[in-house]
Amino acid sequence: MNQESNDIFLQAAIEEARNGLASGGIPIGSVLVIDGQIVGRGHNRRVQKSSVILHAEMDAIENAGRLKASDYRKAVLYSTLSPCDMCSGTALLYRIPKIVIGENRTFRGPEDYVRSRGVTVQVADDPECVRLMEEFIRSNPELWNEDIGE
Repeated sequence: MNQESNDIFLQAAIEEARNGLASGGIPIGSVLVIDGQIVGRGHNRRVQKSSVILHAEMDAIENAGRLKASDYRKAVLYSTLSPCDMCSGTALLYRIPKIVIGENRTFRGPEDYVRSRGVTVQVADDPECVRLMEEFIRSNPELWNEDIGE
């Protein structure tokens, strides 16, 4: 198990992923951290809210409320799964300097592009994140494909 797997913030994102699954959604969770404090929590709620954009990262950023630009520039975005183009774009828009990813085996967003824009991207390769997604994808392939725009 990678050192990051013991990260309390990644664990909080995993808790969010489990909450999403328990409420009938896709098990992806996210937290936004500023100065060592969680300021926003979220999970994928596309199914629950019948939303086209409510991925976990978008939910966490939304739940953080309106922040100053200077706050975003010292934030860390944690996600159990590699952020998609939309969520990566939001991190770039607000100049979030670091993204910690639980896993990128089941899905890989534009990580190289995000890095090329100066963002530190760290992949924990957490086995629990992988297990949650593999089981979900196996059981719900149509819903998963809808979520990633396939």
